[in-house]
Amino acid sequence: MSAAVTYELIKKDKQTGARLGKLHTPHGTFDTPMFMPVGTLATVKTMSPEELKEIGAGVILSNTYHLWLRPGEDIVEEAGGLHKFMNWGSSHFDRFRRLSGV
Repeated sequence: MSAAVTYELIKKDKQTGARLGKLHTPHGTFDTPMFMPVGTLATVKTMSPEELKEIGAGVILSNTYHLWLRPGEDIVEEAGGLHKFMNWGSSHFDRFRRLSGV
């Protein structure tokens, strides 16, 4: 069984250790480093999913512990999983795989 998320190292700076690479996920491949907004309670404050896509945000960091507290795992699952609940078709990183559907 292959890993759900893998990292491909493209180049590493000898002086600083900074890395350039690609992050491969079930929902796409993303260059690193990257801009990754944080979605508290399944939303990035002040920006719509369309605006996030427009600026090139391919990944959202989700705090599923907060979602587990409110609105709760059952409601997220009823919505069709975290992607549908957030109206986000690309990748997201979270703490609990069950909520994310990954």
